[in-house]
Amino acid sequence: MDPNFWHQRWQEGRIGFHQERITPLLERHWDAVSAAPGSRVFVPLAGKSLDMAWLAARGHRVLGVELSRLAIEQFFDEHALAPEIRETRYGTHYSAGDIELICGDAFDLDAAALADCRAVFDRAALIALPPELRTPYLRELYARLPPGCRGLLVTLEYPQHQKQGPPFSVDEADVRAGLAAAWTVEVLERRDILDREPGFAAEGITALSTVAYALQRRDLAAA
Repeated sequence: MDPNFWHQRWQEGRIGFHQERITPLLERHWDAVSAAPGSRVFVPLAGKSLDMAWLAARGHRVLGVELSRLAIEQFFDEHALAPEIRETRYGTHYSAGDIELICGDAFDLDAAALADCRAVFDRAALIALPPELRTPYLRELYARLPPGCRGLLVTLEYPQHQKQGPPFSVDEADVRAGLAAAWTVEVLERRDILDREPGFAAEGITALSTVAYALQRRDLAAA
């Protein structure tokens, strides 16, 4: 998807995808990830998600990546943090406390950038990508996370023909097809949320579920 699409959404304040609360499935299922205190958690397409502050408050170090500089600046401003700023080949890094956000393209991150990420939390990234980018995202970017990495993935499922994404519908078959070669995938919860999403109902969506998956990357060399 054209990065300008996301830049324009942030500039115009059309950020309905941003939640003004912690993701309920994160609060409910993060313990199932078994990420050790102090471990680094990768948050792709991070926006200014409150989930990052929640993870940091749980004792994790957070590494987020986000295209929009405006989103990153708003995150630190809204949390009264003054980040240090530096440049690398991955983009512009903003760091304060246990949170580091890279203003750049997630697809530009290599294994070296993600080497110490022991966990991943993906709520807004996979469902933001159209089908043609979804498979490269799962098979290439997720492959750069280290063996043993654990994760919590949150998706949406709805009749795709009833709505033009983003967010896109990503069903269990898509998740398994993209990850099964290198990751174990376990469904933790599938919940009907249509009655809590009036915007989707107003667009004519007839069914809407959110799904939480526990992930663990296998050590393929050992296998």
